[in-house]
Amino acid sequence: MPKGQLLEERLTRSVIGAFYEVYNTLGFGFLERLYVKALEIELRERGHKVVREYRVCVMYKGHELGTQRMDLIVDDKLIVETKSTYKMNKISIRQTYNYLKSTNIEVGMVLHFGPEAKFYRLVCTANEKRPVKSAQSVESA
Repeated sequence: MPKGQLLEERLTRSVIGAFYEVYNTLGFGFLERLYVKALEIELRERGHKVVREYRVCVMYKGHELGTQRMDLIVDDKLIVETKSTYKMNKISIRQTYNYLKSTNIEVGMVLHFGPEAKFYRLVCTANEKRPVKSAQSVESA
């Protein structure tokens, strides 16, 4: 990767564009699940593969603790979490970082559909990862 270039830069730029398209069309005040569905439509129209409600197992010393559910996985390379609260809670960023640690994906984004549109980009490299167990997903039609 050339110096100064972000990991998955082209993909994250496309997702940011889709985010602002959804935000500018719907505005603030809807439930998170509605923003997720609108974002899924917008991303598919832009030619992306989108998996919704992706579940991954969290392991502890060889024992399965449970599963986590991520809002969207885009092109098998990017975790996208959406929030539609009035104020962005910093725990949402940590939650998404932990999602990255539990998968083979290195880039994540938190999209905040609040009174003011904001996004956060996260990276978790391979040496920060936890062991990953196979996961299941629910992909919308």
